[in-house]
Amino acid sequence: MTIQKVLIVDDSKTELLFMTDLLQKNGMTVRTAEGADEAFRRLAEEKPDLILMDVVMPGKNGFQLTRSINRTPEYADIPIIMCTSKSLETDRVWGLRQGARDYITKPIDITELFLKIKALD
Repeated sequence: MTIQKVLIVDDSKTELLFMTDLLQKNGMTVRTAEGADEAFRRLAEEKPDLILMDVVMPGKNGFQLTRSINRTPEYADIPIIMCTSKSLETDRVWGLRQGARDYITKPIDITELFLKIKALD
């Protein structure tokens, strides 16, 4: 499966703009959500090939949202890469235990991000 459609979930408009621009320049279609409710609306509108998930957000955090998505049968097969400033090993392990496929810390290393995306193909 080639990754074409990406949903970015992040409460930072700066991160959303940066990541959207980066992915679009690499031929991907990008949709964004600034929180859990908006993320589920976007999922219902169009199922993405990949979700890039922030952790620190108001309301439901990225760990909780990742768990919710993975427990929803129609979305459980969507790979999630956590993209977060939380850099402790325990955070990475917890993110993976919630169902994330991979984990990358901010500031995003562009080469690392694309290697992780390519590894999903």
